[in-house]
Amino acid sequence: MSRVEHSEAFEIERPRLTNIAARLLADRSEAEDIVQNAWLRLERVPVDVVSLPAWLTTVTTRLCLDRLRARIPVPSDPSVAASERRGSDIAPELPDPADSVERAEAVGQALHVVVETLTPDERVAFVLADTFGFDFASIASILGRHEAAARQLASRARRKVAEHDRDGRVTDWQIVDAFMAAARGGDLERLLELLAPNASIAADAAAVLAGTPAGITGRDAVAAFFNGSARSALPVFIDDRAGSAWFLRGVAKVVFDFEIVDGRVSSVVFRASPDALAAVTVRKGGAAVGDGGASLSHL
Repeated sequence: MSRVEHSEAFEIERPRLTNIAARLLADRSEAEDIVQNAWLRLERVPVDVVSLPAWLTTVTTRLCLDRLRARIPVPSDPSVAASERRGSDIAPELPDPADSVERAEAVGQALHVVVETLTPDERVAFVLADTFGFDFASIASILGRHEAAARQLASRARRKVAEHDRDGRVTDWQIVDAFMAAARGGDLERLLELLAPNASIAADAAAVLAGTPAGITGRDAVAAFFNGSARSALPVFIDDRAGSAWFLRGVAKVVFDFEIVDGRVSSVVFRASPDALAAVTVRKGGAAVGDGGASLSHL
């Protein structure tokens, strides 16, 4: 790839990288500076990288991490042994997360409120996993840790957020979006945390015809069904309720109608009737993330 091609490709990635950096640093101006530094590093790379979006994501996030550690010095993370760490060299073969990054905002407001309670590594793991839908293998590579350690960091961050919001300020949309982020990321433990013991899945006749299950009962079964799925779902309002929907070529095809009880998902009803689809509006930040051509049995 020539320098001109590098420059053109970078400009395509710039808005996405700036959004990630701004969420991590809570400062748009600082984020723009970080992204510009990522560009300067790209100019010094003597060879082509395998996946430019993945390489830029890694560099930008690590630059943010350095900035956070300078702000909030953390001598060590006592809960993760040194043996869990890997080397910090940039790995151009990192699986490209670009397709999963351009998602709706998930738990940004919660993070903003409790940001000072999170260590830099917790903050990165939490933001990338729950807000941008990164898989933990990619997060682990960015942080220079094993995947299990990256999951643990995100889990600790979520507990801190939940602890801060225990007075009832957690909103239904935060629960719905956290649940969908866990589904996309294959975070079974988080799904189980967010589900009520008697959680269930149901579907209207139109949704069943589209391929959704008619019914599933029990937290374990519901979590297993959603685990690793819903990759083409977007955050929506169903009338005035927070929900999600599966889209095909920009058109809502199946609505995920959530019932939240005492801060947990009690039920999810798949709806595909014309009336249900007519009630759907995409929530702020939603954007089509692909045609979603897979069978609805896999969401």
